[in-house]
Amino acid sequence: MTKSNLYGILAILWILFISFTISENPGKKHIKASVQRSGDAAKGYDYLVNGNYVSSGIPWDFYKIFAPKDSNNFLQRQDEASEIPPQFNFTVDQDGVEMISPNCLNCHADYLNGEFIVGLGNHSFDYRIDPQYAGQFMQTMIINKYGTDSKQYEAFKPFMASMKALNGHLTTQSRGLNPADKLTAVLIAHRHPETLEWTDSLLLEIPDKTIPTDVPPWWLLKKKNAMFYTAIGRGDFSKFLMASSILTLRDTSQAAEIDKHFPDVLAWINDLEPPKYPEDIDYDLAVIGKSIFNKKCSGCHGTYGPDGEYPNYLVELEIIGTDPALSKAYTDSLYISFINWYNKSWFVQGENPGQLVIESGYVAPPLDGIWASAPYLHNGSVPDIASLLDSEKRPRYWKRSFDSRDYNFEKLGWQFEAFEAPEDCNCYNTDLEAYGNQGHRFGDPLSVGDRKAVIEYLKTL
Repeated sequence: MTKSNLYGILAILWILFISFTISENPGKKHIKASVQRSGDAAKGYDYLVNGNYVSSGIPWDFYKIFAPKDSNNFLQRQDEASEIPPQFNFTVDQDGVEMISPNCLNCHADYLNGEFIVGLGNHSFDYRIDPQYAGQFMQTMIINKYGTDSKQYEAFKPFMASMKALNGHLTTQSRGLNPADKLTAVLIAHRHPETLEWTDSLLLEIPDKTIPTDVPPWWLLKKKNAMFYTAIGRGDFSKFLMASSILTLRDTSQAAEIDKHFPDVLAWINDLEPPKYPEDIDYDLAVIGKSIFNKKCSGCHGTYGPDGEYPNYLVELEIIGTDPALSKAYTDSLYISFINWYNKSWFVQGENPGQLVIESGYVAPPLDGIWASAPYLHNGSVPDIASLLDSEKRPRYWKRSFDSRDYNFEKLGWQFEAFEAPEDCNCYNTDLEAYGNQGHRFGDPLSVGDRKAVIEYLKTL
């Protein structure tokens, strides 16, 4: 065999390999797994709902004056902690000051059918209102009560500094959406990457845009090889989970102490299971739906059951077609300075680094408990699964009651009212930048009967 013939054969084999790869996974990239630290789930839950990872907050004596006791105690906490909402922890600082501080459940818990579910994304919080005046009032009242030289005011100051920095930056155009990316960017802009120490002056320029996201449920994390819709969170997941502490961190020594606990929190999250669908299921129809799903949907979203597999694909924008603003915020220049900050910061140092890896597209998520996680798409622009599977049925302008019992068990999602034009500030407007409901049209070719069968199957996941 001559050398030219050998080169020709190798070239043909390479073309065949590339063609096979493209035909198998067009527009999709597999995300590799990262090693995660192990932990104690019971300790993780206790730290999540009682820990001081947010180490500054509102003095307890001051809080009791203005806030009624929370009689529900959904988290079954003890003593003073039993009297506060589940979105706050009761903590005591190094000077003995009792206070309440926000915890992870502000974003990662919500009500569904009247039940408070830890791990469900918060789909009802209202970020349309800027709380800066409430924050200023609270600061004035605390100074009047304790004085600026008091231990209580010192315990409150880091929390208030962050609140002031966030003023005017977190407003969204619709209720139920989350400005987490902008929130992180603002807090990072006030911290030195190597020391994590706070400065009131800006170290980075903050972008004007606030790009909203819908908060995904925590119980999906155990299957995922990257965190966040854009798959930017690679490496040690515990580093990203503890990022809520940047609200009030003093420095890297405190960060290292907090970091010791978050492998336990991750262990607890990995034990979470989605809530079971509470209504009747037509299992004969679900069997048909499973067959359709496995043929049409499993290539991106995986298979389910004892032998189920999740492929961990990042899907290109041209393929998925959903609103590109969130992905482009990272691949374009909007968040580049914050990416650079993170990738040289304390969070990427040591034996268990986190890392931001920037690639275009969105993760095709696992669908466990999908019935419970309405609205849909990464920006919460589609109210139910029926509309997701039939793009012509998606409302352009719509609103819902935000009553957790106002659920449509037939269409799998929120009851909603559609409008011909934006009616009021409660209306979700898909014309707005980053709020679009386009894309993910893979259900459009299905018949009405096939979609109904798929929906019935999704109830079983």
